[in-house]
Amino acid sequence: MLVKVKLFAALRERAGWAERELELADGAAVGDVWPALDLGDEPPGLAYARNREYAAREARLAAGDEIAVIPPVSGGGFRVQSGPLDLEAVVREVARPDAGAVATFIGTTREHSRGREVTRLEYDAYPEMAEAEMARIAGALRERHDILDVAMAHRVGEVPIGEASVVIAVSAAHRAAAMDACRAAIDTLKQTVPVWKKEVFEGGEEWIGREGT
Repeated sequence: MLVKVKLFAALRERAGWAERELELADGAAVGDVWPALDLGDEPPGLAYARNREYAAREARLAAGDEIAVIPPVSGGGFRVQSGPLDLEAVVREVARPDAGAVATFIGTTREHSRGREVTRLEYDAYPEMAEAEMARIAGALRERHDILDVAMAHRVGEVPIGEASVVIAVSAAHRAAAMDACRAAIDTLKQTVPVWKKEVFEGGEEWIGREGT
């Protein structure tokens, strides 16, 4: 059967091509794709997507499937930290000579919410899982958008009024791709990254469910 294979970044340069058809035996699985490419030993940390959704190596393939072989996202630009976030540092992680645009998002604590006077926000997180999920989101963004690099940082602990709780930067050759991917990044982060927000207001406090910043 024939499937379509897509490569990115260093993998694309290593192979000398970005997309090609590959013939595999009937009943082949996602994990059979790399050996069939004849590109040497499989690099550590690869992820795979089948038809634009992440897939396990044992997942069975069907004729016509599109398989993306996704390298680890460069830069290690995914972190959960206490203390103030540095926008310039996050932007530096995605800076590239071939980037014509860098789109950023900064989520800050606002003083009014739900008709209440907010004094601060408090964030809790499962840091290791949160950082891994940020990297997964970045991989999906690379698959869906024509971008170069992604970096994300989320603050935990107390975040006073006006200070940033989350910073995202996306670089791309063109502004439309950078802006679209940046918006998708924060929308997905809010839904899937294990970070929880407590709103502390005059007279009380409340843990808040998923919502936009």
